[in-house]
Amino acid sequence: MLAIVWHSRTGAARAMAQAACEGAGDVAALLPAAEATPDALLAAAAYLFVCPENLGSMTGMMKEMFDRCYYPLLGRVEGRAYATAVAAGSDGRGAQAQIDRIVTGWRLRRVAEPMIINLGAQTPEAILAEKALAPNDLHRCRELGAALGEGLRLGIF
Repeated sequence: MLAIVWHSRTGAARAMAQAACEGAGDVAALLPAAEATPDALLAAAAYLFVCPENLGSMTGMMKEMFDRCYYPLLGRVEGRAYATAVAAGSDGRGAQAQIDRIVTGWRLRRVAEPMIINLGAQTPEAILAEKALAPNDLHRCRELGAALGEGLRLGIF
């Protein structure tokens, strides 16, 4: 199973996670970061971590999920596949780097290039507003999910 672990404040990351899940089909499950447990992550063969970047970092809820699950999974998930998708207002690389640093300890294996969707939200109003993704961005998320799903189906991951 592909665990799509996600957190969203304004809808963009949620839409990204849902599109990826659609693309992956029956081998994927959406797992809100607040509900992710070590057992749920241990049951997955691969992971897609999806979150917004806030103030140059992953969201607190996603970080809390890693804090809660890190040590119980240490030494138990080596070599499993992962990918990331970040909804960003202007950059996204900070959240991306944080996730990569954390999962290095789990010794996960990146199987897809990082996906960063830049929404260009720069004013307080735009940052706090509910987000809608462009059709092309949703298509990219579906393709990422489809690739991860196919990798699982073929036994590559």
